Amino acid sequence: MSASTLTPEYVLTTAKTIAGHNVVTPTIANEALSRRTGADVFLKLENLQHTGAFKARGAIAKLLTLDDAQRKAGVIAMSAGNHAQGVAFHAARLKIRATIVMPKGTPFMKIRKTRDYGATVLLEGDTLHDAAVFAQAMAKEKGLTFVHPYNDEAVIAGQGSLAVEMVEAVPDLDVIVIPVGGGGLIAGCALAIKKLKPSIDVVGVEPELYPSMTNALQGRNRPCTGSTIAEGIAVREVGAKTIQIVREMTRTIVTVSETGIERGIAMLATQAKTVSEGAGAAALAALLEHRDMFENRRVGLVISGGNIDARMMSSVLMRDLVRQGQVLTLNIEMPDKPGQLQAVSAVCAEEGANVLEVAHSRFAMDLSASAARLGITIETRDEDHAHQVIDRLKASGFNVAVKDPTAD
Repeated sequence: MSASTLTPEYVLTTAKTIAGHNVVTPTIANEALSRRTGADVFLKLENLQHTGAFKARGAIAKLLTLDDAQRKAGVIAMSAGNHAQGVAFHAARLKIRATIVMPKGTPFMKIRKTRDYGATVLLEGDTLHDAAVFAQAMAKEKGLTFVHPYNDEAVIAGQGSLAVEMVEAVPDLDVIVIPVGGGGLIAGCALAIKKLKPSIDVVGVEPELYPSMTNALQGRNRPCTGSTIAEGIAVREVGAKTIQIVREMTRTIVTVSETGIERGIAMLATQAKTVSEGAGAAALAALLEHRDMFENRRVGLVISGGNIDARMMSSVLMRDLVRQGQVLTLNIEMPDKPGQLQAVSAVCAEEGANVLEVAHSRFAMDLSASAARLGITIETRDEDHAHQVIDRLKASGFNVAVKDPTAD
């Protein structure tokens, strides 16, 4: 299929072809997020999709295009995450042998999940690029069909089925916000929306550390590097096929900070009661950091996936409590005599603060030999409550300093 054949009509036809193979995930209004952002917010919950992410859509769309000989030979894909699991899941359903090539440093949990779906996993190379080179060479050598994660017409069309469902569920949306990595999801969705409801704006969102689509559209060469919590969209180079569609049909691509993405994950957990990975929370991060663009509009946010490590989720939630002033560490200098810890604890209890951790030091060289330092981590209702506790401690005669949460 040529790029010119990748049309809105092809996306709609593909959506019908793959119907029944994937979950029709809900698009739901969220009053809590609407109140906080000034927009009417609707969440497309692809974290409830097979394998926990939208990638299953493109995978089944590609696999259903294979002829008997291609099915018999098998498929191969390169991925360290959601694409791998989407291909493995649907290949097993269709009884197609699947080989997934992952970089050597891929977390064991992702390797295990992919193997659990029935795929053969090969660990090759130190980077995704190395894994891709190996996978393409193996595809050519063994006659396997290479399933690209985004630069493939059938995959792009399959991802576009997501927008078909959104428009059917909430036809009067003003804008849909879509995370952008290689560009397959936004390209497919933009094609579908052009046919179904061209008045809907399509806005893409990238991590600030990986502005690959912005670079491609603007002819720039900003670095795409660094550690991001949105690893699912941390792509250095977008697809040649996807950029053509995005350039023609998408008006705006915005970038978001790592802090914004973390806030998005935390708000989805606490306000929407849903689990999102970093890439999945990017759309909400865009709404939070570019509020003027969306205020008083009906906004659909694509929560593209929910595959986040439990340890990472725990860390994000605790970090968010620190940012909100609900968890903080106080360094308190005091005379080294009995009863001081009890006095501090009594103030915290009287003010309704919960003590989480206590560290007591007598040997810091910047202290007098007759003094001690108490490091106490407390949980409060909010930032105002935290100030109330601090003021009460100071009024009780304690020298109190709030520890910088960015300090070691």
